[in-house]
Amino acid sequence: DPDYEISLEDAQKIKKSATIGDKVAISLDPKNLGRIAVQTARSVIRQGIRDGEKGQMLAEFQSKQQEIVTAKVERIDPVSGGITIRIGKAEAVLPKSEQIGDETFKEGDLIKVYIVDVRTTDRGPRAFISRTHPDFVKRLFETEVPEIFDGVVEIKSVSREAGSRTKLAVLSHNADVDAVGACIGSRGARVSNIVNELNGEKIDIIEYSEDPAKFIAASLSPADVLSVVVTDEDARACRVTVPDSQLSLAIGNKGQNARLAAKLTGWKIDIKPESGFYGEEPEEVQTAVQEESVETTEEA
Repeated sequence: DPDYEISLEDAQKIKKSATIGDKVAISLDPKNLGRIAVQTARSVIRQGIRDGEKGQMLAEFQSKQQEIVTAKVERIDPVSGGITIRIGKAEAVLPKSEQIGDETFKEGDLIKVYIVDVRTTDRGPRAFISRTHPDFVKRLFETEVPEIFDGVVEIKSVSREAGSRTKLAVLSHNADVDAVGACIGSRGARVSNIVNELNGEKIDIIEYSEDPAKFIAASLSPADVLSVVVTDEDARACRVTVPDSQLSLAIGNKGQNARLAAKLTGWKIDIKPESGFYGEEPEEVQTAVQEESVETTEEA
């Protein structure tokens, strides 16, 4: 087949070392091709370049998956609030829902984002990025605290409501290292750097404990806890008693503190004041109400 095959003699004129079964490249002058052939060749070359770029983008994203990267703000959508950012040679979009609170950016700003996942779509590889993901805070602490990076201090769990508050449970594997103190840093320097990156988000750092009662009590910080009673171990439910003056602090604004503590520990937490549950009346009051009810019935 003259389109695909060549004799050994002719092949050796082009490449002296050619043997039977080898392939040789023949230079082709595009001037001798027709218009359709040139357009086809151009399309194939462009498609090859696009596929190569997609492969390069996918490799770049995958190498940084579940990591924090510094990206440059390219464009800001004034309608949706989404931000197009450049990570190396690739572009990604940070939606408004994945931004912290009311933070604002300008074109050309350098921002830190967390690459949650990388997926291949019909339009090529797509990176899902976020600044609200709990692991974003986790990676920031790994970057800022050498003890966490080295494995001396371990982050056991994170619960977060982005833009408002984060709770972090840490454990030290070295008796000489204070896990909470290492995360806070000298005069709060380490944690303040992270708070600034998170646009003023509050961060509670507590010490992890294998004892559920101790861990749950610590998770409700900054509130003081009087007692923790496990009511159903299988369902991981407990009842926590706090001083009357600390009840609102333990529950938090719109239940936030209790909600984050439950996410952090994995336990259902029922909080009651020292004087009793809301809706419950002391026994003396209930007795008085019952006696009054009896008297009223007798009179009737």
